[in-house]
Amino acid sequence: MNRPRVRDIGIDIGIFKTGSRNAITDVGGVKVGHCTLIEGSGPLVPGVGPIRTGVTVILPHDGNIFREKAPAASFVLNGFGKSAGLHQINELGTLETPIALTNTLNVPLVADALIEWSLAQSPEIGISTGTVNPVVGDINDGFLNDIQGRHVKKEHVFAAFGAADGGPVGEGNVGGGVGCSCMGFKGGIGTSSRVLPARLGGYTVGVLAQTNFGGMLTVNGAPVGRELGVFDFGGAATAERSQTQEVSPAGVSAAPSQPDAASARDGSCMVVIATDAPLDQRLLARVTKRAGLGMARSGFYSSNGSGDFFIAFSTAYRIPHSGAPIAIYPTVSNDAMSAIFAAVVEATEEAAINSLTTAETMVGRDGNTRLGIDIDDLIHILKKHDSLGWAQKLPPFGGLS
Repeated sequence: MNRPRVRDIGIDIGIFKTGSRNAITDVGGVKVGHCTLIEGSGPLVPGVGPIRTGVTVILPHDGNIFREKAPAASFVLNGFGKSAGLHQINELGTLETPIALTNTLNVPLVADALIEWSLAQSPEIGISTGTVNPVVGDINDGFLNDIQGRHVKKEHVFAAFGAADGGPVGEGNVGGGVGCSCMGFKGGIGTSSRVLPARLGGYTVGVLAQTNFGGMLTVNGAPVGRELGVFDFGGAATAERSQTQEVSPAGVSAAPSQPDAASARDGSCMVVIATDAPLDQRLLARVTKRAGLGMARSGFYSSNGSGDFFIAFSTAYRIPHSGAPIAIYPTVSNDAMSAIFAAVVEATEEAAINSLTTAETMVGRDGNTRLGIDIDDLIHILKKHDSLGWAQKLPPFGGLS
């Protein structure tokens, strides 16, 4: 069953136009691949299953990434996570491997696979030159997945590389999004893009989000989570739902009574931002911080146990591993950054909501269940709050060009 993206149901987020795919791959040269692992059912057998996990890889360009690095930066909003490689990104300002997204306990195995992949491409690593910095982001998918099993192996990472392309990006229950829970619903992988008008630079900004966190789902200002009775700190109406749903007086599905659980608020999120704007490490660091603003518009607030990590890179130029003593690259001026910041906020918000609308209900270990958000209920609530079809009611995107 193909679940809709937000644009398919009339949710118009922001003022800027999207790229042709409305995905991170609208940034030229960027590729995304997934490997999805869904096996078994029933009671948890640690180390065996059920398995509800995977890995997603993002490649900044087609070349040798170690030898031709991408300018990059990262930002840690809340450090309750096990992501790898972020320190060197911020120290040197470069990305020298693809970015991989998986679950928390699989970070070392996925990093090892990235190292092996890099060694195959650049045999000089560690012999005639320095070592390599693998970059891996993580979320805790233990509510649905046998996380102790560490089921993502080298062959799965390599399979994700083999599946990577620059076309439409799979969303929802794919790759690193398989075991995600988001604001009480089934989360996953989501993506979106924005293209600035020529007078603002004409740059493309693409975002990919791995959503696994608590909050109070808000869509275009409509309090969707509260209307559905699914929100943090709600006591009986919390994110820990079963498959059985009741019907509220408003005519939408309501969460059955469940105990409030702090674990439903935790889990982490990863946001990867790509752009073709010529940005150096300092400017990319400024960009990463705006991802948190886009996430907040969806109802995210970065709970105590949520590891929230944001990475940004530019495809505008490449930095050679061994370059001249003095390197000069063009960059956007500070005064021209505001439109890029706004595009990041819009694309991040939409990527997060896309991860929810495209994710299907999933039953995991011990029968633990995350329900995909009911699209009819979502539309009902958005109509009630006049949050649909803004492109038809408000100044059109084309008016910005």
